[in-house]
Amino acid sequence: MATLSTDDITRMRDQLFFEGPSRFEKLSRFWLLLSLSAVIATAGVISDSTATVIGAMIVAPLMTPILGLVLGIVLADRVNVARSLALVLAGAAAVVLVGWALGHLVALPVVAATNSQVAGRVHPRLIDLVAALATGAVGSVALARSDISDTLPGVAIAISLVPPLAVVGLTLEAGATGQAAGALLLFATNVAAILASGLVVMAIYRVARHGAISTAPGPRHRRSGAVALVAASVVLVAVPLAVSSRAVARQSVEERDLGTAAQGWADEAGWRVLEVSKAVDGYRLRVAGAPPEPDTGALQRRMDDAGVGEVHVVVELVPESRVEINP
Repeated sequence: MATLSTDDITRMRDQLFFEGPSRFEKLSRFWLLLSLSAVIATAGVISDSTATVIGAMIVAPLMTPILGLVLGIVLADRVNVARSLALVLAGAAAVVLVGWALGHLVALPVVAATNSQVAGRVHPRLIDLVAALATGAVGSVALARSDISDTLPGVAIAISLVPPLAVVGLTLEAGATGQAAGALLLFATNVAAILASGLVVMAIYRVARHGAISTAPGPRHRRSGAVALVAASVVLVAVPLAVSSRAVARQSVEERDLGTAAQGWADEAGWRVLEVSKAVDGYRLRVAGAPPEPDTGALQRRMDDAGVGEVHVVVELVPESRVEINP
């Protein structure tokens, strides 16, 4: 089994804990970077810019107190567990507030229907939990092994912490509480995954044996209870993720079958399908072509044959005409 020395534990404490003579310097750096990353992430979501959102991920310092929670739990350091947890909760609330405030500066609501950055973060699935577990493990290994610490920027990009919180604020401002709940679930999923995989990595490196000789002041806590809470949090987020995964899979199948039925109907009438998209109460189908308009009854029969006859569809017919101008 891999082990770490006392010097390694000291190095990890210096990286993750907000304690000692440099405590206020670390806190000021944390809040400065968090504020800037929140503004960058929110601006990136509003402008629907993936590059800007990635920049916010690199700057965001939320990974530090989350890994601090991991190390505090393993070392049974109650003071730093409480300190790290407070920073995570306060930091998350601050990012949501920034997103909500900047949302007032936008004329149109920032919601999933009109913004791909929002749409990609409001329907988390089980695969997001799997990815977050693997990413959290990489981050913990990079922390434990200073020789591969250069992978941390990649971890920051892979694990989505600040952007989902920015989406929570923006969608709350837009009145889309369901989408805000989905983005908050994604953030909670990533935090729970980092904690769970981090504890496993710390166990592999046998960090817990240093808890007894830690010189940190303050009372100890029961490590087993904290570990149980982390495990329970993973289970709790896995349940809605499973429900969401099933709903997304069902929607994908419906959309595919509806698209196939619509394509055959449009081809038969000499029209073409412009768009098949999810709407609030069903699907939206846009087709275009030269008059006369195709018979929607034929579309219903094709939908019945495809097994999506009960799906509510709003059909938009876009007539096209050709005009020649001879000079």
